[in-house]
Formats: sequence, structure tokens, C-alpha cells
Amino acid sequence: MFATHVRMISVGMSYEGRDIPALRLGVRPTDPERQAEPRKTIVVVGGSHAREWISTSTANYIAYSLTTGYGRSGPVTRLLEEFDWVFVPTLNPDGYVYTWETDRLWRKNRQQTSLHFCRGIDLDRAWDFEWDGEETRSNPCSESYAGDSPFQGVESHMLAEWAKNETENNNVDIVGFLDLHSYSQQILYPYSYSCSSVPPTLENLEELAMGIAKAIRLTSYERYDVSSACEGSVVSPSKRKTKKEIFPKVESSGGSALDWFYHQLHAKYSYQIKLRDRGSYGFLLPPENIVPTGKEIFNAVLVFGKFLLGPKANGLDWDAALQYPVTEDAPVPEHPTDGHNSASYQHDQHLMQDSDADVQSEDGSSSLDEDNLDDEEHGSELWQRRRR
Repeated sequence: MFATHVRMISVGMSYEGRDIPALRLGVRPTDPERQAEPRKTIVVVGGSHAREWISTSTANYIAYSLTTGYGRSGPVTRLLEEFDWVFVPTLNPDGYVYTWETDRLWRKNRQQTSLHFCRGIDLDRAWDFEWDGEETRSNPCSESYAGDSPFQGVESHMLAEWAKNETENNNVDIVGFLDLHSYSQQILYPYSYSCSSVPPTLENLEELAMGIAKAIRLTSYERYDVSSACEGSVVSPSKRKTKKEIFPKVESSGGSALDWFYHQLHAKYSYQIKLRDRGSYGFLLPPENIVPTGKEIFNAVLVFGKFLLGPKANGLDWDAALQYPVTEDAPVPEHPTDGHNSASYQHDQHLMQDSDADVQSEDGSSSLDEDNLDDEEHGSELWQRRRR
């Protein structure tokens, strides 16, 4: 149906023999000189953890929005002309099927381990950069079991081999990586394995992450916190002093896809985005959140793409491409999750429509509005560390 700019591909096979399908979106240049250049590519992955259904639906929603927006929206058309976008909605198809048929809260893949009654490897701890599986080697029943050796997790190994083949043999330059998870509403940048190691592009990573969080807040009034993945919050302080939000601490440390794409493939802008919600429903997110979550992360992708485009983003109406919540998506909550009331939400909408300074692009042509950062305290700290 969309043969001009969409192709169905496969990144490999699962442990149980299922295909791991992907969509490649993009329009290749016709100019011979540009054809010879490495094709800049952004990889978006969902469903690494089986129970995180919202990550799969969100990857599909973004792919659909980009697919149908090509030729209709100037910004979307530009993004597909300048980049290939590869969407892997369900990296863990075996685990995903298992959550539908047997155990809704299953996390790992369905690979056999040394203990017959404890199946599964955590696909986001199975990558070979700073793999720390010694911590779980003796306990295959652990939800964070990383296997007996790096890349023992079949699906992680398949994606890594596909990505390396693309960069080594198919003239592809993977410049961005978005790893979708749930829950807790966070935008995390490298490194995951250690807080003592500072990524060389830290300031750019922080700046773009804050721009993404701002765009989400101004279009859907949802608060996404920004931090290094090594800090992955267990307890997040609420704006209400009497309440704390408790998040599950079972996410990756070493051996993460986030760190591997950033360090091994030099994907300069790599993030793990933890989607809705902040703990009210957790992994059992009601279906009425599917479209609103898709919209806010589609907006995040627009900001992400605009930043990477640099000067090529000029002259386009990016605000017109943003997707806003409507009544039939989900009603505005009585107490919005970031502490805003309806009046401040309307104020945020006004700011988004009037401001052209969403986020500084790679050429430094525009900047974030310091007064409207997503999280004032954390934003202020990051702002001081930005490149001036």
C-alpha cells in the first residue's frame, strides 16, 4: 500500500522460531552523489520485555503516523527523505505470545536455561558491552537473568548481528536509537552500566532529552523525567511532599541495548524511553492510554528528528505536525500527573504554539526555553551543564 516509502524486513528469528519483523521507512535519494553517502538511519525498538505491551503499540503508532504523514506533512516528509527509520515493534515475540496465552506479566524471552523450570533471558542485559551477567549467573529464575555469557539471548544477538551487517555491508550509518520500555515516564541516556563513566556527548544527550521531555509536557501535559540510565529511579520524589512514586528496579545495568548502540555502533543519540504510566497501573496499562501514549512519543520523535536535521529542518511548520490529545483519546485527568491544573495546561499549549525555540539543533540555531523545562529542579541542574 505504501510501497514508495515502506518496506517490510526481518531482523532475525526468535528462540522458538518466530520471525522478528521490522518496518523500514524512508525515501532514498535519486542523486548519485547522495546515493553514495552512508544512509543515516534511526532504529526504534519495542517489546524487548514481553509484558511491556505499550512499547509495542507505541512503536506501531509512530510507524503508522510517519507512514501516513509522508507527502501530507512537510516535516514528516523531510524526515523520511533524510533518514531511514527502522521499527522493530516486538523484539521478543516468544515472550509476547506467552503474555497473551499464559502469564501476562512475563518479562524475559522463552529460552531454555540451565534450570529446566526457569526459562528466559533478560534481553536488555544480554548485550556484550559491559555485560555483567556474573551477578545473575547462578539464578536463572531471576527476572534480570543475563545468561551464562554475552549474547546468549537469541533475539538480542539477532538484532546486534543485523545492525552490524547494516553498518558494515549496506552503507548504513545508525545515528539514533530509541529503545521503548515501560513504565515510569523517563527519558534515559547512556551509560546504563555505570554512573562513573561519562558519555563523551553528554551535553548533547541531555539537551535533546530535555527538549523531548518539554515537547511531551507541552502537548500532552505528561511529565517525563530525564536522567542517566545508570540512575534509573527506584523512588522518584513527587512534587507533593507527602507522596513518593515507586518504580520497579529491574531494568538493565550492564549489557544493555542502549549502551551497545551508543558505544559499539556510535549511534550518537541513543535513549531508552520508559512510557506511561507512573505506577497507577504499571504494566497493566488500560487500552485507552494507547493512542495518547503514541501521540506523545510521536511528538518526541518529531523533536528528535528535527534536532538531527539541523539546518535542513528550517522552513517547515513543525508545530503543525504535532499531535495533541482529544476528548475521545482520553479525558483530561482530574489531577494531571505532573501537578498541572487545566489552566496551566492551556498555558502550556499557548507556549508551544507561540515558541519557535523547542530545542537546540545540532548547528546551534535555536535553544531550549529555560523557564519552561519539564522538571524545574532537574532542568536547572542540567541547564547549567549545557554547552554555551
